[in-house]
Amino acid sequence: MSGYGFFSSVYDTLTENVNYTARADYIADLLAENGIKGGILLDLACGTGTLSIEMSKKGFEVIGVDASADMLSVAMNNAYEIDRSILFLCQPMQQLDLYGTINAAICTLDSVNHLTDAADVQTTFDKVSLFTEPGGVFIFDVNTVYKHREILADNTFVYETDDVYCVWQNSLDKSTDTVQIDLDIFEQIDDGVYERMQESFCERAYPLSLIKEMLGKAGFETAAVYDELSREEPKENSERLFIVARKI
Repeated sequence: MSGYGFFSSVYDTLTENVNYTARADYIADLLAENGIKGGILLDLACGTGTLSIEMSKKGFEVIGVDASADMLSVAMNNAYEIDRSILFLCQPMQQLDLYGTINAAICTLDSVNHLTDAADVQTTFDKVSLFTEPGGVFIFDVNTVYKHREILADNTFVYETDDVYCVWQNSLDKSTDTVQIDLDIFEQIDDGVYERMQESFCERAYPLSLIKEMLGKAGFETAAVYDELSREEPKENSERLFIVARKI
């Protein structure tokens, strides 16, 4: 994965369809149901910090961590513009190193899927566990194996806004359920003039049974698994799952 230099400047535009307020409401409700109504919250792989800001508005003391300095630069500016005090740290997920313990952690928008080596997922879970207080909660979402095989697969998608045009091309490795994602992005910089950039990265889908096993090894118990933004049990055609884990 690259440093997301140019991509960071158009990321928020391309994710305008993500309702971060609703996502924050959902996560806050899950945290409250598991005894977490405030305290220090880690937003792991926070990107441009939109969800970090929403969770800060709900009274959490937020630490945003991301591997991309470019993404964090946008995040810091976004928080500054609305006078939100959020600590942002530039770290890969599997090298998480905090100054103290946290009450809860979140990791959203299939960030865990970006770890294409199962050992890196295990290390990330281990790191989150290390800094989470006993009884603390870790909530994250993942793209499912079904989504990788049936939705992303070898398909091509096109996204278009007033200022950005994006062609998303996928290539599926069926042996590992890993999708190679190639983005061609055109950003309008003047009337009728566009700047082109390319971004490539991979995402891997892991069976839920393996995710639960890795959480257990890291000292978490799986408290619940839901279909995306619901309280429904996972279905065969669920595309994204939310997993609620509690530190033992």
